Amino acid sequence: MSEVSAAQSEQKAGKHEDNEALSTPSMQALSGEASRLDLHGLLPAGPSSSTDVSPSPSEASGLLSLPWEIIANITSHLPAQCVLNVLPKVCHALANVANDSTAWQLRARKIIGSRSFPVGPKEDFDWPAACIDIEQLISDWTIDVHRVDRQLPYHEEEKGPDMPQQQAEQGVEPAAERQRDGSENELEAVGAAAQEIAYDGDEMQPMLARALEAQLRELEVRRRSDAAEEERNHRMVPVARQGLDAVVDAQDGFVDPRNEPNGRDAALLQQQPSRSRSPPPALEYMSLSTSHIAQINSVLLLGGEGRVCATASRDWNVKLWDLEAGTRGMELNTLAGKCGFSAHRGWVWCLDSQGPLLASGGFDNTVRLWDLQAGGEERGVMKSNAAVLCLSFQTDVLLAGSFDKRVTMYDHRAGNSLIKSLDLHGSPVMSLAADDKYIISGGKGHTVAVYDRRADKTLNKIRLKSYLMSMSYSGNEVWGGDSRGMLHSFSMQSGTLELVSNFDVGHTDLITGIHKSSGSLYTSSSDSTVKIHIPCAPPKTLCTLHHEAGVHRLSVQAGVLAIASGSGNVEVWRSRR
Repeated sequence: MSEVSAAQSEQKAGKHEDNEALSTPSMQALSGEASRLDLHGLLPAGPSSSTDVSPSPSEASGLLSLPWEIIANITSHLPAQCVLNVLPKVCHALANVANDSTAWQLRARKIIGSRSFPVGPKEDFDWPAACIDIEQLISDWTIDVHRVDRQLPYHEEEKGPDMPQQQAEQGVEPAAERQRDGSENELEAVGAAAQEIAYDGDEMQPMLARALEAQLRELEVRRRSDAAEEERNHRMVPVARQGLDAVVDAQDGFVDPRNEPNGRDAALLQQQPSRSRSPPPALEYMSLSTSHIAQINSVLLLGGEGRVCATASRDWNVKLWDLEAGTRGMELNTLAGKCGFSAHRGWVWCLDSQGPLLASGGFDNTVRLWDLQAGGEERGVMKSNAAVLCLSFQTDVLLAGSFDKRVTMYDHRAGNSLIKSLDLHGSPVMSLAADDKYIISGGKGHTVAVYDRRADKTLNKIRLKSYLMSMSYSGNEVWGGDSRGMLHSFSMQSGTLELVSNFDVGHTDLITGIHKSSGSLYTSSSDSTVKIHIPCAPPKTLCTLHHEAGVHRLSVQAGVLAIASGSGNVEVWRSRR
């Protein structure tokens, strides 16, 4: 009996080992398929390969057996980046979703609603890129950025949709409605006078320019002193937030002196149950500790990834900054020309770049080129007949708009030689945008001109009620910000520029900077605000940043936003990496 039992046991063990050996691969295959979201139920009809496991048409089942409209609706709930970059690697049918223009248009309509998008021509519009931009913009800028990062100064407080009403109920005046003091108004008046450059005919009066600059510096020092004293005497923190800050401080083991609770409040705080910390914000904020001694007129992100930025100041200097070095960045270099002590011999007003070359234009009637790969070495000086107010750096030509009403073309590849000077306006040229076919320029006489580079002629001009201070040219759309705080959208097709619409997005003074991509729109203004919008009609404003002084310029690159303000600061927002 024992021998029989032993034989049966060995037979059962052998069967078990055989079953295990046979079942293990199949089980692993099944578990592998399950880990891939049941791909047999998603796979489409089509030819198979070593890298594509698509089944035959008869095997298509599951989700892929549903009508195409339902599949498109399901994929619309996935991030646009996933639809564009991941689904095509799964199977051919889902790759078709990523290639279907109608599906992308439906996705954009779902986000934007009934507003018109795009504002300009729809032919050849990049719908996938637009959807990716919009979703990233919403992810970054619809959170309460400034409540989470406690390092931000008080004037950076972000207003939610209902914040103005809450502030009115609490007796707190909204930042956008605050009246600037006399010293700041006086400062802006001097800046405006200097911007006009005090010309006698076509020549600048050096003595008057220096006098205006000395007066500006004196006023700026006085304004900063007054601002520091005001900040010491009046903590501009909304009453409703003091209790919130006290709770956060108590949880963090730190009590801000201005929010230190009394005995009763302290007892209440001790009774508060501990809460988990908030997730980190999508955006990271930094303020550069610049060494400029005057206002910064322009800021420009370089390198394609927003890791380095250049700043141009009224102290005649251009500086380079490493934004990856710590929480406040690091100064890399102060560019100096052959004169040895500064980049220009006057205010540096504008910047633009192309590849490793950086161009700066100033009130010393020059455009200077700097080689960033050679440590910022000066590569050439191009002379103008007047102060340079705007630049557009293309691969084959460098364009400069100046106070003498002209757009000048330089060949930076051939010893910075002058190509030609275009007389497109009867007033100073305030803004420029260009590509390899057209030059679009805005004059202070309220005109916008289009010049055909290949045909060497002016195609058309549009007259507005105010002049464009800033301009952004993207695809077949041109967006401009004017001296009254209005946005203008233009359609650009076959060399014809047509005004599509005008928008009031809430700016109350001239729009000093604008950046437009397929799905994002950034604007800055001398009314001390920066606004982030979805570029539909009318623009949908996601966020408004308030500052203590007018914003002179902005730059956007790879999702990084940098601004230069009249307070002498450069502030940067970027997605956390």
